[in-house]
Amino acid sequence: MTRTHCPYCSLQCGMALERVGRTLEVQAWPEFPVNEGALCRKGWTATGLRGHRERLTTPLLRGADGEFRPADWEEALDHVASRLRSLRTAHGNDAVAVFGGGGLTNEKAYQLGKFARVALGTSQIDYNGRWCMSSAASAGNRVFGVDRGLPFPLADLERADVVVLVGSNLAETMPPAARHLDRLRERGGRVVVLDPRRTPTAERADLFLQPVPGTDLAVALGVLHLLDAADALDDAYLAERVEGFDAVLRSVASWWPERVERVSGVPVAELRALADLLASSPRVMVLTARGAEQHAQGTDTVLAWINIALGLGMVGRDAAGYGCLTGQGNGQGGREHGQKADQLPGYRMIDDPAARAHVAGVWGVEPDTLPGKGRSAYELLDALGTSEGPKAMLVFGSNIVVSAPNATRIGERLDALDLLVVCDLVLSETAARADVVLPVTQWAEETGTMTNLEGRVLLRRQAVAPPDGVRSDLEVLAGLAERLDAPVPFSVDPAEIFAELGRASAGGVADYAGITYERIEAEHGVFWPCPAPAHPGTPRLFADGFPTPSGRARAQVVAHRGPAEPVDDDFPVHLTTGRVLAQYQSGAQTRRIRALPDDGVFVEMHPMLAARIGAVDGAPVVVRTRRGELKAPARVVATVRPDTVFVPFHWVGANRLTHDALDPSSRMPEFKVCAAAVSA
Repeated sequence: MTRTHCPYCSLQCGMALERVGRTLEVQAWPEFPVNEGALCRKGWTATGLRGHRERLTTPLLRGADGEFRPADWEEALDHVASRLRSLRTAHGNDAVAVFGGGGLTNEKAYQLGKFARVALGTSQIDYNGRWCMSSAASAGNRVFGVDRGLPFPLADLERADVVVLVGSNLAETMPPAARHLDRLRERGGRVVVLDPRRTPTAERADLFLQPVPGTDLAVALGVLHLLDAADALDDAYLAERVEGFDAVLRSVASWWPERVERVSGVPVAELRALADLLASSPRVMVLTARGAEQHAQGTDTVLAWINIALGLGMVGRDAAGYGCLTGQGNGQGGREHGQKADQLPGYRMIDDPAARAHVAGVWGVEPDTLPGKGRSAYELLDALGTSEGPKAMLVFGSNIVVSAPNATRIGERLDALDLLVVCDLVLSETAARADVVLPVTQWAEETGTMTNLEGRVLLRRQAVAPPDGVRSDLEVLAGLAERLDAPVPFSVDPAEIFAELGRASAGGVADYAGITYERIEAEHGVFWPCPAPAHPGTPRLFADGFPTPSGRARAQVVAHRGPAEPVDDDFPVHLTTGRVLAQYQSGAQTRRIRALPDDGVFVEMHPMLAARIGAVDGAPVVVRTRRGELKAPARVVATVRPDTVFVPFHWVGANRLTHDALDPSSRMPEFKVCAAAVSA
């Protein structure tokens, strides 16, 4: 039996894998504290891709006739390296781009960033985690001086008095975590949910607010206004631990409840009820997720809710404060060690001379050989194949065609490349458009670390050997680096790479220097920062101060701008997107697992809207935006706002509709709201 972790969301639930004859079965691991043996249906069926008929086991090269043909590994890697070399010679190093994923292990993410900057010499690297919690990361860095999804263990939710969930459907996106809300309520605590849909999470709420999509920021401004008017803020805490809060209070003075109701649709009585609840509760925890963050004003929205937590004096207090519910399995660790356009390992910034010198020293190269900051994820994809953009791209752990906003546009950019190389388990929608497809290992076939939503570094252990013909991403990178005459060798040993990652991160914000595989196993994970072997790790941040120059949190003034694309006469309905219980991300894995129900894409709408357009439950409707249209069955429910339709994004179609407006700070696209028209 091998103890490991689920391949899906950021909970990284502990599980055990056991060989039973020729099958690999999932067993409970009750001792692991995050999930205590519980798993959602995706976790229990996680081995469903093993032996799947669609599993790739040989490299594929696209021939002159446009069809794939099988190739051996040496031919495939030689071909890729030759094409990369010629494109770099003709157009410069930035002619080659690298796109990673928030599901890659820390070792892969680290090695991918090193490969891009050392073997390719390109600045053009980013990853799909930019579309996960980048707005929360941007806000956390600006206020606290550090970005860690939860600055406390997840179990602290149970000991809060009030938990406010802004744009989170916790019960469906990470079901084992919902037990903490149930336990909180059993001991008398309260749960507040803000969402345009009455989700299964909202059904657990003591107070449910249903704002217009894109107005969570206005609600936060109004709540802080009411708290200030009620003299409910912690003046002593603010004086001692926060700077800039007076300007914040001046900025919310005009956000009286009636104005908030007009903007957000949330009744004044509900706004006052929320403010009264927060004012009367000793321990308040505010948690944001993608519903609040995937907006062109996502960073400002998070900042506004952080201001509430600061104003109440909750940040750094036991079982209280602010946190972000990370989405992807390694959404946290994936950006800490170098696959993000502006970062080097340890969450160091790539334009910091001291950071460049330190990391270059670990890598054995000169600092001035490292490229600078590249394009963010959407901007990188949007530039592909243009006169100034990359001519080739290597993709690891991402199904861009399904997951990118304005996906038709991005598909056109992928098709404009001279070379597209995709590493994947199956022929995903993105791999199907590639020139070269390289079959790689899946989670149970490899060893590596992940960092979950708590900042807890975990170890996935290899349970079974990969199928013949399959290689790990680390082997792909090493093989290409050798063929490209990289100035330093690239290891394929995860433990060796993790030790190097520790040295590269040493002294950085996300310091892993004191973490080893042995410690992770012995301690059920180690929380970063952990700068030395004798250091206990850091489960809780901010108790004694903030890692800012002054040691105080830096409150930020923000203003509500509204969605980048407001509704109008031609497109009068708000479109929002999200997940369903049985599927995960682009669905490349979960849609192929027979035990998981796959009902396909649908359009969720209120009975009032259905009646107005003549739609019938189960019958097809068409959703149009300025970027495309989608035809799918209507799902008529009373749980969504009458002015809003919801479409899940696990299937091709939803992101052909979504808007590519970007947050000016995080570069997060506005997935969660755009103007749409719906017809029967």
